[in-house]
Amino acid sequence: MLDVLTGFVGELRAAGLPVSMTEAIDAAEAVHHVPLEDRDALKYALGATLVKSSAHWKAFETAFEVYFSVRGPQFTLEDETDAEEHGELGDEEQAGQGAGRGHGGGGGEALSAEELAEMLFRALLSANDAQVRALARQAVSRYAGMEPGRPVGGTYYLYRTLRNLDLDGMLHRLLDAARQEAGGVLTPLEERLATDEFRSRVDRLRREIEDEIRRRLVADRGAEALARSLRKPLPEDIDFMHATREELTALRRAIHPLTRKLAVRLARKRRHGRRGPLDFRSTVRHSLSTGGVPVDPKFRYPRPAKPEIFVVADISGSVASFARFTLHLVYAISSQFSKVRSFVFIDGIDEVTRFFEGVDDVTEALHRVNTEADVVWVDGHSDYGHAFSVFWDRWAEEVTPRTSVLLLGDARNNYHASQAWVVQEIRHRARHVYWLNPEPRAYWGTGDSILDEYAVHCDAVFECRNLRQLEHFVAELA
Repeated sequence: MLDVLTGFVGELRAAGLPVSMTEAIDAAEAVHHVPLEDRDALKYALGATLVKSSAHWKAFETAFEVYFSVRGPQFTLEDETDAEEHGELGDEEQAGQGAGRGHGGGGGEALSAEELAEMLFRALLSANDAQVRALARQAVSRYAGMEPGRPVGGTYYLYRTLRNLDLDGMLHRLLDAARQEAGGVLTPLEERLATDEFRSRVDRLRREIEDEIRRRLVADRGAEALARSLRKPLPEDIDFMHATREELTALRRAIHPLTRKLAVRLARKRRHGRRGPLDFRSTVRHSLSTGGVPVDPKFRYPRPAKPEIFVVADISGSVASFARFTLHLVYAISSQFSKVRSFVFIDGIDEVTRFFEGVDDVTEALHRVNTEADVVWVDGHSDYGHAFSVFWDRWAEEVTPRTSVLLLGDARNNYHASQAWVVQEIRHRARHVYWLNPEPRAYWGTGDSILDEYAVHCDAVFECRNLRQLEHFVAELA
């Protein structure tokens, strides 16, 4: 058990979860206080000691299902008939076979597809969980086509199994059976309750099939190899540039708690800034209570002003997702800045601060930015040089020594003139100029990227491909 737990903790760390040595010891101690045969109790005991963020729960759950799956020779990818001859079929499977025909043919091979579907229908209709588990195993044996050592992910096996079972058709059959039992007609409430109940049973069957496939993959490849193939990045590590629709949804959920944490951190950092120089007058005055001995030196504490932020963001192509999340984050913590102004560009540039004024939902403002901003000058291909020149002509006088300017983009300029002198002039006027680039550092300066021409005029250039890097940069901003 200790070896399994050690491997499990190692997998969590590899997936990006911050698990300390103390927390690993706490998890080992928690195992002594829960029954090991109760997987749910074990799961939540480990989760309580190892998981600190709800955004990390999915990664924890995936690793748990792999490392603490049911194991044994019955899950090896050998011929099911041979397994039965060696007495390796589980009691539940034998019960499932007996319920269908009174005898088994090994893994459901003796059952036709129609007979297997009918048995599943009966088991779901009667909510017979033991038979559902047995039939899920038979369905995987019959339809998944799993082979030892084959480098195929579990999603492929799941798709093959579910495609043959036609669970949507199964759900319609279950609803028809419920209507017939009620005399042919259900009230709207009864219809809804029956739909929810049967959908829950069908989902339970799908989970049983997933678990069965996972158990067989663990038996074939080992927990470490399977966990590595199933590992997905945490929401804060998802690449803005290549995120799927599902991952973008996870990012949007993760950004809300992140903004609250950053706002608190920035406020604390400003409130507890470094102490200033010695205040001699105050020190002498307070020393009167100790006979003139300056026991308690007094200092002049600085009162740092909130910075102004100008965000100038490229919203063309794939970098649009990066700009959207950056604008979302900056405006969500705008209370920590005295002023936030936003400008977006492609080959033209437009100020979009007005879209964020008086709105409660930043997502709505971002939608208006994408649909209403005037950012196309000629052909809608990135032209940093022209956009920066227009910014200088229109808004240069408004950049002050209190202003920090954030330039967002990959600096891929389609071989147009860079007009890098604009960034140089902005640097002379502003407090700081930072460039955030969502591309990997190895790609900078390759092809039509002219980041090197701009970087020499910036205080710093940061690779910023995910929320973790963006959080780190904003924490440094104050």
